[in-house]
Amino acid sequence: MKSIIYCLSLFYIVLTFVSCQKKTAVYDESMVFRYNESGNIQTLDPAFARNMSIIWPTNQLFNGLVQLNDSLQVAPDIAKSWTISEDGLEYEFILRKDVYFHKHINFGKDSTRLVTAYDFQYSFDRLLSEKLASPGTWVFQSVENYRAVNDSTFHIRLKRPFPAFIGLLSMKYASVVPREITEDPAIDFRSHPIGTGPFYFKIWEENVKLVLRKNQHYHETDAQGKRLPYLEAVAISFLPDKQSGFLQFIQGKLDFISGLDPSYKDELLTPQGTLQPKYQHNLKMLTGSYLNTEYLGFNMNSAMVKDKKLRMALNIGFDRKKMLAYLRNGMGNAKVTGIIPDGLPGYNADKAVQFDPVKARELINEVKKTHKQPVKLTLSTNATYIDIAEYLQREWQKIGVDVTIDVMPPSTLRQSIATNKLTFFRASWIADYPDAENYLSLFNSTNFTPNGPNYTHFKNEQFDQMYQKSFEIIDLSERKKHYEKMDEIILNEVPVIVLFYDKVARFTRKEVMGLDTNPMNLLNLKTVYKQKK
Repeated sequence: MKSIIYCLSLFYIVLTFVSCQKKTAVYDESMVFRYNESGNIQTLDPAFARNMSIIWPTNQLFNGLVQLNDSLQVAPDIAKSWTISEDGLEYEFILRKDVYFHKHINFGKDSTRLVTAYDFQYSFDRLLSEKLASPGTWVFQSVENYRAVNDSTFHIRLKRPFPAFIGLLSMKYASVVPREITEDPAIDFRSHPIGTGPFYFKIWEENVKLVLRKNQHYHETDAQGKRLPYLEAVAISFLPDKQSGFLQFIQGKLDFISGLDPSYKDELLTPQGTLQPKYQHNLKMLTGSYLNTEYLGFNMNSAMVKDKKLRMALNIGFDRKKMLAYLRNGMGNAKVTGIIPDGLPGYNADKAVQFDPVKARELINEVKKTHKQPVKLTLSTNATYIDIAEYLQREWQKIGVDVTIDVMPPSTLRQSIATNKLTFFRASWIADYPDAENYLSLFNSTNFTPNGPNYTHFKNEQFDQMYQKSFEIIDLSERKKHYEKMDEIILNEVPVIVLFYDKVARFTRKEVMGLDTNPMNLLNLKTVYKQKK
C-alpha cells in the first residue's frame, strides 16, 4: 500500500507516464489539471457513458454534432449550423470541414482523417446495433431515420415532433467515432479510444491513473482566436476513499473536487454554506443550479398512501430550509414546487411549498378518523441518506405519523423501486437532457415500471393528455407555460415529496481559472488554465 501511495505522489508532482522508478517528468505541473475519480471508470467508449465518472473523461475525448454551453443552450460543435423544419420532424446539420480524429496508425500515412457526415451515420448505426448493446439507444427512440447526404450534410427525420431532441444530441452517446479504430479486432476501444476532443488518450493504468494529452489540432478557438485547450494534460487518479481524495486536494496534490461528502463537508464548509476561514486564502468554491431533484416517492397502488391528505400532510410537515442548513450546509434549493428543478423552463418559485405544521397535524387527524387507525409508514432508503430519513422521522412524529426507516444497499433499493415493491422510498432524478419533459415523463401513465420511469404508478388523465400535447408545442415560451401547468398537477396531487433541488458544488485551488458550473454538472476543461504561483 505504501508503495502505491508513493507512486501516486510522484505522479501528482511530475505526471509520470511510465513507472515511479523512472520519474520521467513530461510537463510543468502548472499545465496539468488533476482530479480524483473515487467511483472508478469502467470504460472510455462514449456509447457506454451512462454516469458522470464516464461522462467527464469522454467529454474531453469526444465531440458530437452539438454541445451544451454552461447556460444549457444548444451550441454548435462539429455541426456549425442546423435547420429544423416547421413541423419539427426534419433536422439538417451542416458540418465543419476542419475537424480531425486524433492521430492513429490505422488512418494511414497522414495518421489522421477529416470527420464527415458518413462518420456520424456509422457512429449512430454502431450505437443502435444489438451487438454493441449500448445503454444509450433510447436517445434515438423518436428517430425514424438518419443519413449522410454528402460529406458535410447530415439529415435526421423524427417519427413525431420532439422539441427536446436537439438537446439529446449533445449527450456523449451521440459522439462521433472512427470505423477504422472501433472495428479493428486488435484494438480495445473501451480502453484505447480515438475521438476528436480537446484532449486525446495517452495512458490508462486501471485503478491507478488515467492521462489525457492536449490535442494540438483541436478545432475550437477562444474569443481571441487562440486554439483550445489551454492545458497540456488532464491527470485522473482513482483513490476509492473520498476522504483520501479530499486530503490530497487540501495538500495541493489535486486541483479540484466536486460535491459534498459527509466525511469532509463540515471540515470544508461553515453551517451557513461558506468556505471555512482557514481555506479561503487558497481555495475557491463554485456553486450553481443542478438539474437533480431529490424526492420521496409514493407507490400509488398502496392503500394508505392513496389518501391524498396523508401525502399533503407529509409534504408540508417539515422545514426544508432547516433540513438543508443542518444536514447539507445550505447546499440545495428549498423552494420546491413539483418535480421540475430550478434551472429549467417550467420551474415556478412562486408556487413553492410552505412549511405548515398546524395544517399538517389537522390533515393527519382527518386521516386517522377516516381509516380508524394510527398512521404508520416505512420509508426505504440507502445509508447515504440516513441523516435525512432520521430528520424526517422526527419531524413527522410531531404531526402524528410513525415512520420506520428501512436501510437498503443502493442496488437493492433501485431494484425494489423499479419492480414497484416499496410503499414509500427515497429517490432522485438527474436530467439526461435539458428539458422539463425529462422530469415530467416520470408521471406519464404509459411509463409505468418496469417499462418506463414512472416508479410511483401515478395516473392522471389530464396530465397524460397534457404530456402528449407537449410534444406538439415548438415555441419555447408556450412550452414553458405548458410545463408549469403540468408541474402544478404534480404539486397538487403529491405523488412525490420533493425534498430539495440540488446544487452543483465545486472546489478548486485558487490558481485554477476558467472553470465554471453548469446545471448538468458537466466537466468542461477546454477553457481551463492554471495561473503559476
